[in-house]
Formats: sequence, C-alpha cells, structure tokens
Amino acid sequence: MTKPSPISPTIPLDQDGIHHGFLKLPYSRDDSAWGAVMIPITVIRNGNGPTALLTGGNHGDEYEGLVSLFKLAESLSAGEINGRVIILPAMNYPAFRNASRTSPIDAGNMNRSFPGKPDGTVTQKIADYIFRYLVPEADIVLDIHSGGKTLDFIPFSAVHVLPDKEQEARCVAAMKAFGAPYSMMMLELDAVGMFDTVVEEAGKTFVTTELGGGGSTTAERVAIADRGVRNILIHAGILGGELEPSPTGTIMLDMPDDTCFIASEASGLYEPCVDLGDRVEKGDLIARIYDVERTGTPPREYYAPRAGIVSCRHFQGLIKTGDCLIVIAEVL
Repeated sequence: MTKPSPISPTIPLDQDGIHHGFLKLPYSRDDSAWGAVMIPITVIRNGNGPTALLTGGNHGDEYEGLVSLFKLAESLSAGEINGRVIILPAMNYPAFRNASRTSPIDAGNMNRSFPGKPDGTVTQKIADYIFRYLVPEADIVLDIHSGGKTLDFIPFSAVHVLPDKEQEARCVAAMKAFGAPYSMMMLELDAVGMFDTVVEEAGKTFVTTELGGGGSTTAERVAIADRGVRNILIHAGILGGELEPSPTGTIMLDMPDDTCFIASEASGLYEPCVDLGDRVEKGDLIARIYDVERTGTPPREYYAPRAGIVSCRHFQGLIKTGDCLIVIAEVL
C-alpha cells in the first residue's frame, strides 16, 4: 500500500475562487527543529471546466517560467476562466531559493526524481506529491524550462514522439498553440525520472519549453512565456479570447536522433563559432576549445555533424569534458 504524502496544501484545491497558499512539507533541520519547506501554490477555479497545471522552477536557475507564473498568479481572476488553473511557479523551491539547478538540501534534480517517494528525500517527496495529487487533476500540463546557468536555447516549445499517436497529436496541437518562435519535436537523451515522462505515461496533454538560459532572463523571453501560458489556457478552453501567435511566426524543428547533440571531448576555454539560430551545413566549424594550461597550443575544433539550426549551446566561458557543446536541430 502506498504511503500518504507528508505534504499538505494550506489552501483548498477544489473550491471556486482564488486561493494563494503553500504546499507544506515538514522538514526538521539544524536551524528549525519543527520547520517546513513552504512551496508557493495558487489555485484559481470557476466551475467544473477543464484543469490546467502550470509549473516552473523544475530547475531552480531557470527564470522564464518562474517570472511568468508568479505574475500570472497575481493577475489572473476567477471571473476570466472556465474551470481551474493550478499554478506552481517553483516546483523545486529549495533549488529556486538557492539559485541552483538542484536542491541544496539533498542535491536532488527534480526532473530526474519522478515519480518520487513519499518517504524519500525532500526532492522525492515533492515529486511524489506533484505526481500523485496534482497531475491526476489536470487535463493539460505545461512545464516551463530554459537552460539555466550552463546552457542557452533558442526559444521553443516542445513535445515528444509518443507511442499513442492520438495523445501525441493533442500534445502537438497544444505546442503549436503556445506560439513560441520555434516548435520542437524533442529527443531526450535520458528520460528516466523526468516529469515529462510520468505525465505523458499518465495520458495527459503535455507541453514543455526551453526559452533561453544563462541563469537569467530577458524581457523578450518573459513575453514569450507570458503569451504562451495564456495561449495554452485559451487552447484548453479555460480562458476566452483568440490565440496570439508569435510575431515572427513559428519554425518547426526536429531532433531525429542523438547526433543532434555534440558533447565536448576536452576541457578548456570555449569559443563559439556560430550563434543560436544560425543555420549550419554539415562540416561547418561550430566551436573551438583552447588549452588553458599553456599558450601556443592549437585549439580543439568541432564541426557540425549534420545540417540544421543551432538550437542550444554551452553558455559559460569554460567547458569540461562531457558538457553539452551545441545542439543542432533539423528544420521540418
């Protein structure tokens, strides 16, 4: 028998109106013997329509979703909607407060911790609650990501190839409705433990994003998130109005196999030779890595293994062996 979650909401999840509160997780520690991790949550409900679960902060250093969802929680009124919106701006709240990808409490990567454990680590307990108590309530789930401190992305919404083609079609329609400048059929190199995976396995309509990176954000990228969130609610029939497309249109991209991902095979100083959004041909020079131990040695050069668009690149000036260097996606 599955154990109950130690997390309890401080607000009702199924009553009409606007409710701001917390998911309260008891956490005894040196500075607070009977303390708790208090994860902000907003539930806005008006009648018995569909439910959208909107999440950000799956990784604590990805800010587009955090900004957009904290803003939405303050601005959305119950009278605007038909149904329910569950807003969880900072899923891995300890990581968010620490400005880090993973939790400072247990080093937990939220997006590798699902379906979670009610008697596991703090991160596993949060994942378990989200999966067992929030996901089943949702008809559509939007999880907003970006590249954090180490990666930078062109702004895209994304879905995965799924065995259930009817479900995949629903996800693709929602992805297109989001209205990002790019829309990606996304390949995951390691999907075990991901929020995406368990939500899709639950049969839900699921959309994720990568909207930038670098451990910060911009007005342009927040605007993409703001527009996309409202478009998702309109698409789901929760919010009235017309979809607002990307002003630049949407380019459809695909990651057909793992050769889209180029990993660094050296450590050193990183020189990007192409920029995000650039179109490259197979064999084009894409990066150099310089030995930082001495001068006068030639750099390691990297060339595009395929043609496409540079959709992701390493962000920091220093790079280590095994780091993601560049991702090249095909244009559909």
